[in-house]
Amino acid sequence: MEYNTLSAGKGGSMFNLIEKRRLYFMLSAMAIVPGLLAMMYSSLRFGTPVRLSVDFTGGSLLELEFEKPVQPSEIRRVFVEKGYGDTRVQTTAGERTVLIRSDFLTTEDKAELESELEDAFGEFEELRFDSVGPAIGGEVTRAATFAVLTASAFILGFILLAFRKVPKAFRYGACAIVAMIHDILVAMGFFSILGLLRGWEVDALFLTAILTVIGFSVQDTIVVFDRIRENIRRRRGEPFKTIINRSILETIHRSLATQLNAIFVMIAILLFGGATVKQFIATLLVGMLSGTYSSIFTAVPLLVVWQEKGS
Repeated sequence: MEYNTLSAGKGGSMFNLIEKRRLYFMLSAMAIVPGLLAMMYSSLRFGTPVRLSVDFTGGSLLELEFEKPVQPSEIRRVFVEKGYGDTRVQTTAGERTVLIRSDFLTTEDKAELESELEDAFGEFEELRFDSVGPAIGGEVTRAATFAVLTASAFILGFILLAFRKVPKAFRYGACAIVAMIHDILVAMGFFSILGLLRGWEVDALFLTAILTVIGFSVQDTIVVFDRIRENIRRRRGEPFKTIINRSILETIHRSLATQLNAIFVMIAILLFGGATVKQFIATLLVGMLSGTYSSIFTAVPLLVVWQEKGS
């Protein structure tokens, strides 16, 4: 069975994507480096590459809406006077709604602090309260790290098994892992930048977004690699770069169609959805855009470079 191939130029010559691989690597660097710089600055300022929520660090998060505008510094002063010196307060929607992050609060501590706030600033409505003990926060952090490492190991093992009849199958698995790391760095860098600019903090939903990005990225990469495997067998004697280029052109429309459908849905949710899911959707959107790019323009060119340098 033959596949249609995009062509351009005189004599129907194949449009050569793989020759521009230096440009693709440069674009990847431009997407990753700002995020790495942001993560380095965040590590110096907060101790972690991205700002962590109470899901990971342990503590309490309280969101209150007052009847009158309030100053975050005055709210914080109430907590500091009660012994919660590490409390951070920021407004979220106008000057009447504040988000308070503090050390772990017991039910009694919370009730006492709310009474103090009501006496000082008037009546308010409690919009949200989350509280996680330090032990649970540490367990979530360990589980998140283990999940990403386990996914990487399974991906490498699957590709080694599926591509066992292809020469140097390990290279395919390694390139898929590099593309996956590329997408994780882009997503984390984006979140780190927004953490510095907008105060975004990583929660359990962020882990869900990262694992989803990993899945989409690897799936897209495997689709292209699988076509390369078929073409290597079908077109024996054809130069490797020609096979690679042919395989990209034969699969790029499928990759774009699949990813764009999901991307359009996420853009709609981002524009019209609730505020509670916007950080999750924004991270997912950036990660999927990166995954769509890296599957074709990072993993495959890297495979070509490795084949040329290591053959």
